[in-house]
Amino acid sequence: MKNQQLIYGIDDIPPFKETLFLGFQHYLTMFGSPVAIPLLLSKPLGITDPKDLGLLIGTMFFVSGITTLLQTTWGNRLPLIQGGTFSFLTPAIAICSMKAFVDVGWEVRMQHIQAAIIAGSFFEIIIGYTGLVERLLRFVGPITIAPTIALIGLALFKFGAPVAGTHWGIGWLTLVLIILFSQYLKRSYRAFELFPIMLAILIAWGTAWILTVTGIFTPEHPAYVSFAKMNDAPWLRVPTPLQWGVPVFGAAAVMGMLAGYIASIVESVGDYYACARLSGAPVPNQKTINRGIGMEGVGCFIAGVLGTANGTTSYSEDIGAIGLTRVGSRRVVQTGAVLMLILGSFGKI
Repeated sequence: MKNQQLIYGIDDIPPFKETLFLGFQHYLTMFGSPVAIPLLLSKPLGITDPKDLGLLIGTMFFVSGITTLLQTTWGNRLPLIQGGTFSFLTPAIAICSMKAFVDVGWEVRMQHIQAAIIAGSFFEIIIGYTGLVERLLRFVGPITIAPTIALIGLALFKFGAPVAGTHWGIGWLTLVLIILFSQYLKRSYRAFELFPIMLAILIAWGTAWILTVTGIFTPEHPAYVSFAKMNDAPWLRVPTPLQWGVPVFGAAAVMGMLAGYIASIVESVGDYYACARLSGAPVPNQKTINRGIGMEGVGCFIAGVLGTANGTTSYSEDIGAIGLTRVGSRRVVQTGAVLMLILGSFGKI
């Protein structure tokens, strides 16, 4: 039954222009994680060339587009953005720190991480499609879902706050604008109601660019806007399977990565309930959850083959965007996924 407070429910199809901009807003909302994860992994992996880092980030977005389309079309069919997960960071960093990888290139470390992710994906596929995840449902209810989602959001604080803290002027500008547009000005103009996150990000970035052009922000300033690295990036590059080399399987790496998979599964089950509630979809039943977890396993397999050094999970931040905009349309999220595929193939973007 559709939530009467929603502007667009899960099966609604907004006008094309609104769909396009709302999809782009989801892209901007999830933008942080696919960029932050490679940045955090670059040092343990040993990536020193910004061009290589850009290719890895592009691969993250490309895989997010594929897995989001798979999940929304054949998985649980909820309007959920799929992408890299911080749950896999600790196992990946542990693999990189193994003594055998002290004097090797970053591609070798990547190959071992890829293998661990590919092997672990079969574990998640089996857990999902055989229905074993149903055993978790007896422990999942409103009392457990709410703290889980809250803790996931709080856990991301340590990744976002230090970056925002490098210049709280731009950081607070973004936060204040999101609150202002989504909570106070949403009834004044439809654009504020539908696009609070996108507008806030674009205004904050535009402010930083103006201050850079006028010379107020110097190259040493944390909010300085530079196009130097973008100029060195290729125009077009579509990620290909095994682009970093053939995965190398090791028992220790695989076992360590399974811990990340378990955390990701628990996180996703909570996300399914939250997303269904906010988008006006029925409460997820066992089959819906089984298909969702199984498809996330398929997504992790794709991430391992293409080489993101990470897996895939449901994004809580985009569920929050649904709550802010009151737009739970599946078509909007699928449009965002197509934009991820396109933009992830253009190196300069």
